[in-house]
Amino acid sequence: MMKKSYYQKAVFLGILLIILSAFQKYQDKKEDFSDVKFISGHRSLLSEFDPNHLDAKQWENLGFSEKQVSTILNYKKMIGGEFTSKEQLKKCFAISSEKFTELEPYLLLPETNTEKVPDHFKSFERKSITVSGKFNPDHLTAQEWVKMGFSEKQAEAIIKYKQYLGGSFISKEKFRECFIINDENYQRLKPYLLLPEKAAIHEKNSVKHVVKSVIQSQFDPNILDIEGWKSLGFTENQAKVIVRYRERNLKGSFKSLEDIQKCFVITAEKFEEMKPYIRINPSYFKISQEKTDFSKTDLNLITFKQLLEFGFDERSAGSLIGFRKKLGGFVNKQQILETYNVDKELAQKLTDNCPLNASDIPKYTLLDAPEEWLKSHPYFKYSADKIIFYRISYPDEKKIWKLLKLKPEYEARMRLYLK
Repeated sequence: MMKKSYYQKAVFLGILLIILSAFQKYQDKKEDFSDVKFISGHRSLLSEFDPNHLDAKQWENLGFSEKQVSTILNYKKMIGGEFTSKEQLKKCFAISSEKFTELEPYLLLPETNTEKVPDHFKSFERKSITVSGKFNPDHLTAQEWVKMGFSEKQAEAIIKYKQYLGGSFISKEKFRECFIINDENYQRLKPYLLLPEKAAIHEKNSVKHVVKSVIQSQFDPNILDIEGWKSLGFTENQAKVIVRYRERNLKGSFKSLEDIQKCFVITAEKFEEMKPYIRINPSYFKISQEKTDFSKTDLNLITFKQLLEFGFDERSAGSLIGFRKKLGGFVNKQQILETYNVDKELAQKLTDNCPLNASDIPKYTLLDAPEEWLKSHPYFKYSADKIIFYRISYPDEKKIWKLLKLKPEYEARMRLYLK
């Protein structure tokens, strides 16, 4: 009997050793992804992947924020709807160098657009760029960029980039920074560009010229926004500095010509050119010095300047105003606390002090909500296409909700803006 028991134990131990050995071999064969780090600790995609096949949720699973994902997908649309190389993906400003380095080993994309493209990428190949002679890119329309070999979306992106620069590419240096134009195409276009090499000299001369030719009437420096200062010949960065100097250092208004002269981006020459046209309304800065009664200030009407007065920095105030505009207004105070880039403690203090009136916020049903509204609203845009499709086939809200299969928290947010 003891002998039989001994053999049973021996057999059991033998089987156990075989299982442990097999498990160890399995572990040894598994790929080591210990070096892969994602921002939020997500590990849902730990093997090679084609970024062209990822939807918004999958980008979020890689550790990107909702705002970053939106930027990546918009960038993808702007470049023609497909990433054609790692080099091109890397140019997306929502993907930092660190993030790209983490993802790069797993990207199923060629290194550059000049590399021999595998068969499964051939459908993404760009048309070759052709140039017939020297040209000024400032003068080209979107259609002319398309004729040159760019896609319609790429052409639109190039035009938007020019508008972002203030309506001119300024220099070859600035033109090269357009993310739509890769190094190969830039080298092909460079000899034909009628632009100066560097931006500094051109910008300085252009600013001087604009100030002399544009300022033809009196203006109050206390009512100019960034665009207003740009119209006087300042660059966008200079205009931002002037507005920041007025709002922060001078608490909202220039009291004298000397205040303007002290702003370091306004040179003595520029000041003398502007001086004859400057008219400061004394009543404006007297009013601006009055303190806001926040206990009577509606959170849906509070201004950028009032937020700065309350203690927010420009970035937070801009985020709050921008988010409110996209929503069409806040429905509850919790939305303010959830605003991206906002100091939570200060936001809590704001909501404790200010009332919120949501009675004027437009609301719709899923059946009558305008398509443009659905596609632009932060809570609806990722489901907009599905809603538009379903309501044509199934004009029943209950049926549409079932088909959308949303997480409860997403549905709850959407219902805030529905009748």
